[in-house]
Amino acid sequence: MPAPTYADVNGLRLYYEVHGSGRPLMLLHGGLLTIDLNFGAMIPALAASHTVIAVEMQGHGHTADIEREMTLENFADDIVTLLGRLAIDEADFFGYSLGGAVSLAVLARRRQLVGKLVLASTPWRRDDFAIDGQLDADRMPTPADGREWEEAYRRVAPDPDRFAALVTRLGALVGAIDGPSPEQLAAIRAPTLILIGDRDFISIARAAEMRELIRDAQLAILPGATHVEVTRRPEQVLAMIAPFLDPARRTTPRRRVVLRGCDHFNSRDRRRSLSTRPSVWHCGQ
Repeated sequence: MPAPTYADVNGLRLYYEVHGSGRPLMLLHGGLLTIDLNFGAMIPALAASHTVIAVEMQGHGHTADIEREMTLENFADDIVTLLGRLAIDEADFFGYSLGGAVSLAVLARRRQLVGKLVLASTPWRRDDFAIDGQLDADRMPTPADGREWEEAYRRVAPDPDRFAALVTRLGALVGAIDGPSPEQLAAIRAPTLILIGDRDFISIARAAEMRELIRDAQLAILPGATHVEVTRRPEQVLAMIAPFLDPARRTTPRRRVVLRGCDHFNSRDRRRSLSTRPSVWHCGQ
């Protein structure tokens, strides 16, 4: 584990970690999570071929909260400023949930900063966040999940007793979200991998809609995985994102390839397909 590193950005003492070497890869965690809880099991593999920059955003983990509204735009500005301080002109982005939404906000602000884009369990409309009780209970985080998040927060936070305040503040952020329009998604030129669980907050139909709107997009689906469980399948997630981030590591036959338990189906091999484009991944349990 590297020594704690902080950058003073926009009035915030922003915690970040740097691992490995190679093309820059920015990791942006989900709401209420820490770097370790979200990405800890994946960082060693990712750092083997990338300079991994992992950030804990305002009020999360090691990064203390400040008297500033929590918005996607503010979080994105923090990331843009940090990359400038690190003299990074372009990076690939891997964002989970809230981190994916922040990645889209970075792209909207500084398109040239974003190379490839991995959007894991990423909402792009307000109702994708599963608020207002519209989803079945078995798709939602459990009390045990909440306890795990709070324990991880308490281990590293400057003020361990502020977790409840973070939950409230983040709820306000989610309630105010107005994500990218279909026209804005259609304007994205970054190669994009959309990754969800088939029991995610984001429905397969909504993810397929995003995939159709973004010109150069692929869709990966983890079977039997809820929104929370996506982060608990590191080997399967890595099997999906590694060939996307590093095409040289992938062998591409004409019709179907099995890659460490993941299937990539050409749409012609399926009776029913989300689209006619051959870019849907399905990863077995």
